[in-house]
Amino acid sequence: MIAALGLALALGACSTPSAESLAQNDPWEKTNRDIFEFNLSVDRAVARPIAKGYRDVVPEIAREGVHNFLTNLNSPVILANDVLQGETEKAGNTLGRVVINTTVGIGGLIDVASKMGIPYHDNDFGITLGRAGAAEGSYLMLPFAGPKPPRDLLGTGVDIAFDPFTYAVFPGDNTLMIVRIGMGILDARTSQLDAVETIERSSIDFYATTRNLYRQSRNAKINQGRTGGDDLPNL
Repeated sequence: MIAALGLALALGACSTPSAESLAQNDPWEKTNRDIFEFNLSVDRAVARPIAKGYRDVVPEIAREGVHNFLTNLNSPVILANDVLQGETEKAGNTLGRVVINTTVGIGGLIDVASKMGIPYHDNDFGITLGRAGAAEGSYLMLPFAGPKPPRDLLGTGVDIAFDPFTYAVFPGDNTLMIVRIGMGILDARTSQLDAVETIERSSIDFYATTRNLYRQSRNAKINQGRTGGDDLPNL
């Protein structure tokens, strides 16, 4: 990710941003658009067909179990950011969810906590930085990773450091990490199939629409939904 950031900045430095790009806080727009088109071609050729096949072949109850399991694995990261933001109630909910779902929910395969009235919420260090007043920075599109402005790119790195599985050593730990990352990408892509296709069909400028929706979604999470848009697709 760091290498991709360096490459994007180096390429972006070769071109002079337009007034419109600067107005959108997107000084590397030309390079960002090229990377966006590359990501889109990979998605159309690989990710989207696999996600559709996964949705068509794997029963919904099994896909839901995978989603619940992956969500449960990410709970320590969410808990750490809840605590850093001083969200004691949310931190209690996250802790309760991971205990209940890991035990009663058979390792997180079943979301028992939601059925008990303990709702899930997402959180990450990019949101923590945003709530602390950190600016997003210039918009940045990375190969394979999608939109990652500096604040969220830094947040991703810190979240990796928050994840206990980053340091865990046990037989098969590398295999688990690879499977977790792969299934996480597949789960996320499958959940957004219809929404992304609808947005793509209806957009005059899909890149600009993606940029706007990404910012709306992140701002909604930072402002705890007060600005609306917290149900936007994960682009």
